[in-house]
Amino acid sequence: MAEPLRLGVAGLGTVGASLVRILAEKHNFLTDRCGRVIEVVAVCARDRSRERSVDLSAMKWFDDAVALARDPAIDVFVELIGGDSGPAHDSVVAALDAGKHVVTANKALLARHGTELAMKAEQNGLILNFEAAVAGGIPIIKTMREALTANSVNRVFGILNGTCNYILTRMEREGISYDDCLAEAQRLGYAEADPTFDVEGFDTAHKLAILTSIAFGTKVAVDEIYVEGISNITPADIQAAYDLGYRIKLLGVAQKTDTGIEQRVHPTMVPFDSAIAQIHDVTNAVAIDGDIVGQLVLSGPGAGGDATASAVAGDIADIAKSRPGQQYAPAFGAPAAQLAPYRQARMRAHAGGYFIRINVHDRIGVIASVATRMANENISLASIVQHTPAKQEAAKKQDDHQTIIMVTHKTTELAIRNALEKIGEDGHLVSAPQMIRIEN
Repeated sequence: MAEPLRLGVAGLGTVGASLVRILAEKHNFLTDRCGRVIEVVAVCARDRSRERSVDLSAMKWFDDAVALARDPAIDVFVELIGGDSGPAHDSVVAALDAGKHVVTANKALLARHGTELAMKAEQNGLILNFEAAVAGGIPIIKTMREALTANSVNRVFGILNGTCNYILTRMEREGISYDDCLAEAQRLGYAEADPTFDVEGFDTAHKLAILTSIAFGTKVAVDEIYVEGISNITPADIQAAYDLGYRIKLLGVAQKTDTGIEQRVHPTMVPFDSAIAQIHDVTNAVAIDGDIVGQLVLSGPGAGGDATASAVAGDIADIAKSRPGQQYAPAFGAPAAQLAPYRQARMRAHAGGYFIRINVHDRIGVIASVATRMANENISLASIVQHTPAKQEAAKKQDDHQTIIMVTHKTTELAIRNALEKIGEDGHLVSAPQMIRIEN
């Protein structure tokens, strides 16, 4: 049997503690599967006294993650600290410089420095694994990087943030407001005290940047992603979408276009009968459109200690099964030096169907004027209706406003925005318009 694989784990939060426990409980099982013993020999955490419900007594403690990363007693450095700079970045770089394989669950680190770290790992003949960085327990990285190697990917998209999916699910199911759903998500621990990173789409954007690089062989380009969150979604939007046969989901979407690669994160209307529309609560899902396999959808727990630790343990097991001297697979599917510069598609050239909700003054000729402005931009409307739910009728009579719902055929975002600007200049709008893309 090969020599034991010795791990240094930096970060003993929910995921780190779960990982140490799982590796202990599955010790014999993993030894049989991997052909060698896997053992945690050293750890690093800010608070040594915190109760973690795992036995850490036999492990060497470090207060400095960089010192742990350089420790000659470890073979693999497991980074579970988080953050795109500081100790997380410095310790991963130190580990690769010291000849250690690296496993990380850090999406922010990879979104900012993934190309650089992959280059360093490959130059030093090391493995950089990060299955847990995207969609928790769903094996999406390995699927795209290995199982779908023969496929040319045209599009990858999915629900990549459980907090947003939980909020949108409850808004539809119970008819309650975004603010009330967010408060409940915070109470249950699904959302942070400051939920901005999740609800405004930035968490999804980090994960999408990683998937885009693997799907299309480009350098990681998180700053080139168009990002909208869900904080402006109202129960009226949810109900109108439902009435039209759609659900609203926050999607991360990357796809090839004639002008480059689109990377976009935004609320999206998806048909009831689509697989992605059936994903509820905190569950994640990723869909891949390949030229050979067609569309493949993977769903499962996107966060949580055990789900994320499961993915980390899988990455560690892959390293345990490897042997010195073999050629390791590139971190992003293609050698880092061969990753193409990212060429961003023009977001406003994005073509598709759109849902538009506008609140306008209730007066003669408004609907005709709105339709004319749409026609002037060559926008074909699938439907245009005055949409006033019964429970809003009394308010409508008092404020002399009405809601118009429009669904377009395929058009461009630029055309939609031009038309809405003209409608605003005509003095018809009572409040800012709502525009949601439709994904089929």
